Amino acid sequence: MIEVRQLTKQFGNFTALENISLRVERGSVYGLVGYNGAGKTTLLKNICGIYKPEKGEVLFEGENIFNNEEKKKQLFFMPDDLYFGPYANMVKMADFYNGYYDRFNYSTFTRLVEAFGLDPKKRIAGFSKGMQRQAEMVLALSAHPRLLLLDESFDGIDPQKRLLMKGLLKEAINEYGMSVIISSHNLQELENLCDHIGIINGKKISVTGAVDELSRGRTKFRLAFARSFDLKEFENIKCEGLIKDGQLAMFTINGDTKEAEEQIKLLNPAVTEKISLSLEEIFLQEMEGNEYDFKEIIR
Repeated sequence: MIEVRQLTKQFGNFTALENISLRVERGSVYGLVGYNGAGKTTLLKNICGIYKPEKGEVLFEGENIFNNEEKKKQLFFMPDDLYFGPYANMVKMADFYNGYYDRFNYSTFTRLVEAFGLDPKKRIAGFSKGMQRQAEMVLALSAHPRLLLLDESFDGIDPQKRLLMKGLLKEAINEYGMSVIISSHNLQELENLCDHIGIINGKKISVTGAVDELSRGRTKFRLAFARSFDLKEFENIKCEGLIKDGQLAMFTINGDTKEAEEQIKLLNPAVTEKISLSLEEIFLQEMEGNEYDFKEIIR
């Protein structure tokens, strides 16, 4: 459905994104992960056609999205910084979106307003930040978009309403095949919601793939020994992040672990523990080069 091909976006002499490629299928939920300022919002604004890339392109169902009004009417972008007019209420916003989105449905709007417990005639400017996000989610789902772009859209939402939002997103995906691209700093939320993940690091997507495959493809080992050992004993094991803590060794294997497990047996550990990495652990592993030297900061 959405294909980003070798996209590069610059602002003057600053390169925000470089050679980005990804693909999001119909009915899929793709999560974008990265530090603040990594380029997640910039990428979303390219995908929805707000920005024009210097290189590459974004295709929505085979058509370039930039300056393509017909395709833009099939997507909804919910930004991090929401804006509503000072006197806007949800009824007025529903009328506004109905004039643009061909699939806007007032019956869906009414049911969603009731589900979130919002007053549709109250000024949205008087809502809390979390309630404003709920209001925009109501409007977004009422538009029945084929593609929904969410930028940190769960911020400020209480746990109960987050569950409601996630349940409604899944229902919309099942009902009419909506695709979702969502950026968030909350890795646990993405892991439970998304089927695919992309990690932005150094202006590029360093890792992308199905969540379950990414987790299975990186395995953490913990070995406990009944003897003293030296890290040199692990030279034949192709591992990353090898750490020694007393008589405990910890490291990560990327890809197939069969060969590594044969080498581990030769070390004769008392206990061997094998665990698939969580999404957060994969993210931290990818960001290892961005760690802070705290001694240089606090001195």
